[in-house]
Amino acid sequence: MSMRVLTAIIGAALVAGCAGSPDSARQPPSRDTGASITQTPQGRACLASLGATQANFTPLADRFFGAGCATLGTVKLGWLSGDAGRLDVTNLGPVSCPLANAMQNWARFGVDRAARQILGSPLARIETMGSYSCRNVAGTGRLSAHATANAVDVAAFRLADGRRISVLNDWNSPSPQVRAFLRTIRDSGCKRFGTVLSPEYNAAHRDHLHLESSAMRPLCR
Repeated sequence: MSMRVLTAIIGAALVAGCAGSPDSARQPPSRDTGASITQTPQGRACLASLGATQANFTPLADRFFGAGCATLGTVKLGWLSGDAGRLDVTNLGPVSCPLANAMQNWARFGVDRAARQILGSPLARIETMGSYSCRNVAGTGRLSAHATANAVDVAAFRLADGRRISVLNDWNSPSPQVRAFLRTIRDSGCKRFGTVLSPEYNAAHRDHLHLESSAMRPLCR
């Protein structure tokens, strides 16, 4: 999204006065308040920062789903921006703007550059298992960060040369380069997200990296 388009979106909002996948789990009816991220200074600043990266996105209206689940200050990501152009991202629902910014920086400076340096090919696509999902942390009564669109689960990476590197199949790959790539991007994520959970955390994360934009107690495993 260009800065000109972003400015137009924000201006229009102000003038108006303004099951298989995790995202299909427990979705109560929503209540759209008519508010959006464009209506606060913090939100507009976040959108401007994201727009400056050349990521493609659309600001979304705030929605409440009950039971503590909501998507407030969120965007829909179309694609991310790498050093040499577009990086596709699949299966994403709403994500909070800070999470979108972290995803953009991680994809470009963490994943794309690690793919080039370690595997010899640029990144083409990040495959996710979803973002927003109204559910609890597994085995607890505590809401997951997914319930407020503050987390993304990343399953695999498609390289420009056609290779697909998945967390499930390649975390313990016989290739030292592939193993190094996955651990490098995990560690890079730990610098940009509040919580990063990998297969080294527990069996529930054997097939994805959980990336969370905020956490009371930062965790990198």
